[in-house]
Amino acid sequence: DLGISIKTVEAHRANIMEKLNANTVADLLKIALGAVAKAGVPESPRPGALPGREPALVHSFSGCISSSRPGARATGLPIGGRTATRPTMPAQLIDGVELSRRLRADIGERATALAEAGHRPGLAVILVGDDPASAVYVRNKVRACAEHGLHSVLEKFDASLSQQHLLERIAALNADPTIHGILVQMPLPRHLDPQRVIAAIDPRKDVDGFSTLSAGELASGLPGLRPCTPWGCMKLIESTGVRLRGRHAVVIGRSNTVGKPMALMLLQADATVTVCHSATPDLARHTREADVLVAAVGRAGTVRADMVKPGAVVIDVGINRDADGRLCGDVDFAGVREVAGWITPVPGGVGPMTITMLLANTVDAARAAAATAGLASPGR
Repeated sequence: DLGISIKTVEAHRANIMEKLNANTVADLLKIALGAVAKAGVPESPRPGALPGREPALVHSFSGCISSSRPGARATGLPIGGRTATRPTMPAQLIDGVELSRRLRADIGERATALAEAGHRPGLAVILVGDDPASAVYVRNKVRACAEHGLHSVLEKFDASLSQQHLLERIAALNADPTIHGILVQMPLPRHLDPQRVIAAIDPRKDVDGFSTLSAGELASGLPGLRPCTPWGCMKLIESTGVRLRGRHAVVIGRSNTVGKPMALMLLQADATVTVCHSATPDLARHTREADVLVAAVGRAGTVRADMVKPGAVVIDVGINRDADGRLCGDVDFAGVREVAGWITPVPGGVGPMTITMLLANTVDAARAAAATAGLASPGR
């Protein structure tokens, strides 16, 4: 037990609370001790120096937590043969809008540097058909380009567009030196083969990261253009300060666009990864063991509060509509927020990051093209 002044810990409450993503009481002790050491306050020469405050640090720290989150629930934790209380609180939101804003500022600077060197990043977006959701996504991507110094071209086609005509347009964009990224908005009308379309895009311009080459580079741990949504998810996890090394990550979903690349990125970050899918028996048994849980199945309510490990990082990739027509994810947000340590909202979580990483991929593709053309690696 450490005889540390209650007032000293209270004085550093803000610093403690900023780092309150520790998973054990030992972590909490280290945080508080760090704050005290930084202030230059010596430890008491003997334990139990504050009568009636045993253990002084645990009690005072617990007071900081409960006073900052009224109504917090307490859970028992064994410490040295006794049971101390650790309040639990609603999860902290992972703000994809704010993180995206910060990342896009850097992307804009890089795009400007490339433009000043005569190599302005350019993105071509192809929209086939009149799907309302696709139209919104495309509009947001084009607007993001304009706001951050990228050149963009939007090509709209009727749903009756033939496969041959679409492939010809892609070939023309492949040959256009002002275009560094090509994105064909999915889903396509049923008569068009998405695999043939993706294969037709020059891998150097595959800013969606869907090509066979991009998938192979990711699986092999080589640098390359990454699928935007899982890459954005990794940035969201990184923003929490939670280290992935040695953690257990569970991905629900095995699609080529999110689930599989998500698992590979987590694996490369030294997490131990489990991939669950529609044929996985007893899904909850796996998710309850996850320090990091990524839900990417496209079905509302897939993840409930009783399926989540207390304190886990929960990333909700799903975009669905509830019974009232409101946007929602794959996670029961209201319930899971009471259990998780960190959680992304829908909307405002993964969505903005997907577009941000698309811009980043386009700038990276432009930089690679500039290097190939003999320019002096502008734009970082």
